[in-house]
Amino acid sequence: MSLRTKLILLALVPLLVVTGIFSAVTLHQGDILMERELQIFEQNLRRSKETALKDYVSIMRTAIEFVRQNAANDDEARDKVMALMQEASFSDDGYFYAYTHDGLNLVHAAQPALVGRDMYDFQDSSGNYLIQNLIRIADNGGGYYQYLWQQPSTGREVDKVGYVEQIEDWQWMFGTGLYIDDIAAEMRAIEAGVDANVKQTLWAILLALMVSIGVVVSAGVLFNVHEHRLADQNLKELSHKTVQHQEEERRRVSRELHDGINQLLVSVKYRLETAMTHIPEGDSVAQESLVKGGEVLNRAIQEVRRISHDLRPSVLDDLGLLAALNQLLDDFRERSGIVMDIDIQPPQEDISEEVTTTLYRIVQEALSNVEKHAQATRLALSLEEDAEGLFLCISDNGVGIAEKDAYARRGIGLRNMRERVEFLGGEFEVSPRPGNGTRIMASFKQYQA
Repeated sequence: MSLRTKLILLALVPLLVVTGIFSAVTLHQGDILMERELQIFEQNLRRSKETALKDYVSIMRTAIEFVRQNAANDDEARDKVMALMQEASFSDDGYFYAYTHDGLNLVHAAQPALVGRDMYDFQDSSGNYLIQNLIRIADNGGGYYQYLWQQPSTGREVDKVGYVEQIEDWQWMFGTGLYIDDIAAEMRAIEAGVDANVKQTLWAILLALMVSIGVVVSAGVLFNVHEHRLADQNLKELSHKTVQHQEEERRRVSRELHDGINQLLVSVKYRLETAMTHIPEGDSVAQESLVKGGEVLNRAIQEVRRISHDLRPSVLDDLGLLAALNQLLDDFRERSGIVMDIDIQPPQEDISEEVTTTLYRIVQEALSNVEKHAQATRLALSLEEDAEGLFLCISDNGVGIAEKDAYARRGIGLRNMRERVEFLGGEFEVSPRPGNGTRIMASFKQYQA
């Protein structure tokens, strides 16, 4: 498991746990709050309806008293009261009704067919003796009663709350009622609203969770990218230091070969030549052996010089880049026979040692690749300086290389060329053209010493 994965899990697990707990608590509290609000709302709504019913009955009682006071006799007063109750209404489903103590219906505005019927033993769909219960409540001083009755506007049997009182001297029970199916509808609407709010809250929590996860993952990715960039930078610095150390070692070994071993070989050569002068002319065998030994010694001296030059040409340190490149190109032309088109313009400013070494190594590696692999007959090399920087371009007409093989080589190959150039702030480009040769370009915007 990678460090980034561990960090993301370390951040996400507590976040998910806390979000889950918070969501569960929110749902639980939402359910409790909804039940409490529904209970309070139902109680308040029911209380308001009951209060309204009592007010309606109180108003009717006042009207009844007024009618009785102004009627000639009780029979006239009864007729006027029944007519008043029959006509009085306060909504589509709000009406008055009246029964005798024996259950005879006297007034029923919504269902006139019930007038004159004996309803004492009437039972609703729940089996309750509705009229008997209402008469008993009225006999006890009046009160509320919930029952099932047919709603005029819909024709359905629904819950209804009635309030009844008694006219004692007439032995009447009268009252009115309100259907409470609207309470259930409003309760369902409130419940749906609360559910919608809870869902919105959960969606908000989910959105916050997704945003938090995105932030955590982004932070992990950025941290990982930063770590990779830091590691790449450290690796490049290490590689650069390694290359610098290699160059120093090349310079040291080259000097040791040139100033040490090569001088010793030259000294031996002089001693052999001196020894040859002291050998009698008749001793042809000894002279021949010394001559052959001198030839081998000359080849050894040339080989040491070649190795010393390949490691670190002294002309690069003594005379500079241009002289070293010219010597390198002359040796390559003489060795390979390839036709060369050279355009090297001396830079106006002194080039730093690192850029000088990098340019030399690029040319050296490129010439080696052309000689070994390109099968080229022509080669063009240019080194130019303008306002934008220093540019090196090497191209040949050889077989070229495939794109996938452009950086497959090891050692001081194309990959190391790129790393060297880019570490110094330059740009490196290889244009592999299978069948049409290869072009290598390196540029430096900052290259002065």
